[in-house]
Amino acid sequence: MPDPALSNAATGSERAGLTFFDHAIKLLQELRRTQSDVIQKAADFCAERIARGGLVFLFGNGHSRMMCEEMTPRQGGYVGFVALVELALSNHAAIVGANGLRAPLYLENYEGYAEQILRSFHFGPNDAFIVVSTSGIRPVVVEMAMGAQARGLPVIAIVSKAHCDVAKAAHSSGKKLTDCADLIIDNLCPPGDCIVELEGLEWGTGPASTITGAMVINMIRCATAEAMLKCGVKPVMLPSHQFVGNSSAAEQLEAFYEAYRKSLKHLFE
Repeated sequence: MPDPALSNAATGSERAGLTFFDHAIKLLQELRRTQSDVIQKAADFCAERIARGGLVFLFGNGHSRMMCEEMTPRQGGYVGFVALVELALSNHAAIVGANGLRAPLYLENYEGYAEQILRSFHFGPNDAFIVVSTSGIRPVVVEMAMGAQARGLPVIAIVSKAHCDVAKAAHSSGKKLTDCADLIIDNLCPPGDCIVELEGLEWGTGPASTITGAMVINMIRCATAEAMLKCGVKPVMLPSHQFVGNSSAAEQLEAFYEAYRKSLKHLFE
C-alpha cells in the first residue's frame, strides 16, 4: 500500500507543477503572437552579418549565460555565433565558498568590467551582439551593450520589458539595456521572473526566462540558417555528437572546428 503522506505530497507537487506548465505554455503562445516579427528581424540581421563573414556575439552573465550556450556550441548550431561567456560572472554553482555566488553578483555591478572584456578583441565591421538579461539593469550588461555600440556594432537585446521598465537603473548613467539596444526582443517574463506563487511562501518560484529565452534563441538560430540559405550561403553545421562514430559526421565535426577557427581570425589580428 502506498504511503498516504507521499501520495498527498505528490498530488500537491503535481498541482504546482501543472500550474507552472500552463503558465509557461501561455507565455510561449504570447511570445509567438507578439515577438515573431522582431525575432525574424533579428534573424535576418544575423544572417546578413554572418554571410558577410561577421560574427554575432552572445553575452549574458549569471543564469543568462545559458542562453548564450544554447546557441553555441550546440547540436544544430553553426559557425557565425560566438558565446562570449565570462566565467567569473557565471561560475557560481558552488553558491558559497570558492566559485560561489557572492563574487559574481558583485562583479556584475562593477562598472568598467565589461570594457575589459571587450578590449580583448579586435571586432570587425560586420560583427554584432546579442545581449541577454531578464532584468536589463546590471552595469555589466548595460556597459557591454554601450561598449559594442561605441565600436559601431549593433546590439540585439533579449530582456523582460516588464521587469526592466519597473526596475531602477543600476548603472551610474541611468541607462538600462533597453536604452542601449538597436532591436529589443521581450522574453515576456514578469518582474522577478517567477510565475508560480504558493501559499506559505512570500517569494515566487518557477522562473520562466529559461523557457522563453531558449525558445527565442532557437527561433533565431533556425530562422538565421533559413535566411542564409536563401542568400546562397550554406552554414557550416555542428553535427550531433551522437553520430560522431559515423564517418560523415566525424568529417563534418572537423570541418566545423576548422571553419570556426577561421571565423575568429579577425578578432586577434
